[in-house]
Amino acid sequence: MSAIPASELPLCASCDAVCCRLTVVLQPEDRIPAHLTEHTPAGLTVMARDAEGWCVAIDAARMCCSIYDTRPDVCRRFVMLGPYCRAVRTEYLDSTSRGIPLTLYS
Repeated sequence: MSAIPASELPLCASCDAVCCRLTVVLQPEDRIPAHLTEHTPAGLTVMARDAEGWCVAIDAARMCCSIYDTRPDVCRRFVMLGPYCRAVRTEYLDSTSRGIPLTLYS
């Protein structure tokens, strides 16, 4: 496995934190406090979002996850600057975008 060149490392501080606005579908093994979750019309349990669409676990003052040590599995699997991260950022910046395809890996 080769290291990512420093010039290609994600600049999360200057990113719009798109990953923190994605729908996070929770799994039964995720131990997220109920006050941080909500249910979709389809019956899925997801991380709740604030009025601006941000995950409610985001500490806006420090721009970090307030439940990082116990964050959902899907968040643990999200690889910064991985192919999905790049695709999400590209789609977000594309004003004609209609959505971001989601591929789940196990």
